[in-house]
Amino acid sequence: MFDYGLFRFASKEDLIEKSIRYWNPDKTRFWQGVGVDLVIDRREGYCLYDMSGRRLIDLHLNGGTYNFGHRHPELVETLKSALDYFDMGNHWFPSVARAALSEKLIAGAPGLSFAVFGAGGAEAVEIALKSARYATKRRKIVSIIKAYHGHSGLSVATGDDRFSKIFLADNPDEFIRVPFNDVDALARALAGNDVAALIMETIPATYGFPMPKDGYLAACRDLCTRHGTIYIADEVQTGLRRTGELWGWQTYGIQPDIFVTAKGLGGGLYPISAAVVNERAGGWLNEDGAAHISTSGGAELGCILAHKVLEMLERPEVIANVKAVTEFFRDGMARMMRRHGDIFVGVRQKGVVLGLEFDHPEGAVFVSRALYEHGIWAIFSSLDKRVLQFKPGVLLSQEMCQEILDRFDAAMPRARELMHSARKAA
Repeated sequence: MFDYGLFRFASKEDLIEKSIRYWNPDKTRFWQGVGVDLVIDRREGYCLYDMSGRRLIDLHLNGGTYNFGHRHPELVETLKSALDYFDMGNHWFPSVARAALSEKLIAGAPGLSFAVFGAGGAEAVEIALKSARYATKRRKIVSIIKAYHGHSGLSVATGDDRFSKIFLADNPDEFIRVPFNDVDALARALAGNDVAALIMETIPATYGFPMPKDGYLAACRDLCTRHGTIYIADEVQTGLRRTGELWGWQTYGIQPDIFVTAKGLGGGLYPISAAVVNERAGGWLNEDGAAHISTSGGAELGCILAHKVLEMLERPEVIANVKAVTEFFRDGMARMMRRHGDIFVGVRQKGVVLGLEFDHPEGAVFVSRALYEHGIWAIFSSLDKRVLQFKPGVLLSQEMCQEILDRFDAAMPRARELMHSARKAA
């Protein structure tokens, strides 16, 4: 019996059956089908524990939500202390927590003026797109083919067809997609001077972290300036020190008109997101500050945690650790590719953002399963299943980095076996 106080389950199988019956049948069955029967129970630091008690090192981090690991003690204490004074707050009124976090965000993002809060990344994207339409008085939005910016109304329309068509949210007249790293395609899309915004992840995560070519992001920025288009950097997975700088756009030396942040901003303990906008894009805040309202957006408990997250990311020892982890996996994965080059064929890396390429159309699915069997949880890229999303946390110790590399090495024969079996079956 698994007893959690408010609820209990007779067994793991009982939980799976109820998950299919009451929650999400397809998602639950999918994981069972690919051999990943994970039900997360206890979690601590960079480790997850299945209901069976099995330990896994977490290299998925839920898209960077657990940048500092699970239930980081300093963040837990921050939340507990905040509960002695704060709750969600009231979005209609000035707030000490929102004002303090806004000031902190703007201090770390020179050239931008206001922070507008949401509860999740998709809401922050909605705010960004609406702000761009307000500033330009245009409707068209350009995004990248194989993009992903969330699942709500406007945000889902910018993403891959897989996410938009099922809900009839595809609108080719207003939402245009161009290939990543193709400056000429973007120039053609903006040539009519009728596009409100270009929205783009600094490094597209769900597409498998393809790296921007030298000068590409700067060229995008220049084209947007030339055509009066707002440049929106989606930093949900590349922000918060994951590329080395606080924000990915700073790593590449560009200045967006708006950037969005979420996931790890709340330390994995309370949901919060933000669209950080310049004076032009935030003009509506002076005209009608209630044009976008969100009861849960900028909840004061989330603001307190986010303020602590940003403070922690400024610490010299954290910055130094990101550099050390970056270098460890850069060198370690080069060695792994030499050892397993028949199946492991490429590494895409910027800081602790890594995409590992495998020589099979669904190679990363098999590698994900092999790693799972060897005590590591890392997820494949939804829109390019050749690529494994490999996302070390910013506070990983050298000992755990070495354990990860050893387990990765040990899992490769199993990954090779799974790929070989799939080729034979095809």
